[in-house]
Amino acid sequence: MPDAHPVLNRPAPNAIDLLLSRRSGSAKAMTGPGPDHGQLETILKAAARVPDHGKLFPWRFIVFEGEARARFGDILAACLPAAEATDERRAIERGRFLRAPVAVGVISRVREGIPIPVWEQQLSAGAACQTLLIAATAMGFVANWITEWAAYDPCVAQHLDLQQGERVAGFIYIGRPAQPLEERVRPEMDKIVRWF
Repeated sequence: MPDAHPVLNRPAPNAIDLLLSRRSGSAKAMTGPGPDHGQLETILKAAARVPDHGKLFPWRFIVFEGEARARFGDILAACLPAAEATDERRAIERGRFLRAPVAVGVISRVREGIPIPVWEQQLSAGAACQTLLIAATAMGFVANWITEWAAYDPCVAQHLDLQQGERVAGFIYIGRPAQPLEERVRPEMDKIVRWF
């Protein structure tokens, strides 16, 4: 007699090894080449398979690659508050998205006034960010999830054409490590409490 609850997934011990060894690589220490069109499409398809209560797709992706990275850097430089807009700072902002071959903006899209809680919609966008990191790592790249000031700036939001209920969940930088990745201290597993 067939199993009434078939297992849809197959064991993937390599995936566990990946999760236990995954670490971010600094966007400042990335080089190319980045993912090609097909690889990036696979990474984004993986990121779109996150939990999503209500099938709302409460996120979208903005890809920055090629010359678009420099054009966005010009926007960042132009959005700096006058008090911070020194020549040195403008140069930093012009180069911000040039640190990696590809950056993906993950935009959280919250819908209010529906049965799905806002928090769950935001968590889905965060899961998309994390899955982007994992998928990029699984394909042999290094990735870094960063917000920085640009994620919270109204001028930048306007240039990204963010609509009501949208905000930047993160910018995911993807490339190759220019130097060996260093392990960092991880939390002790004493944070686990078993309910009784």
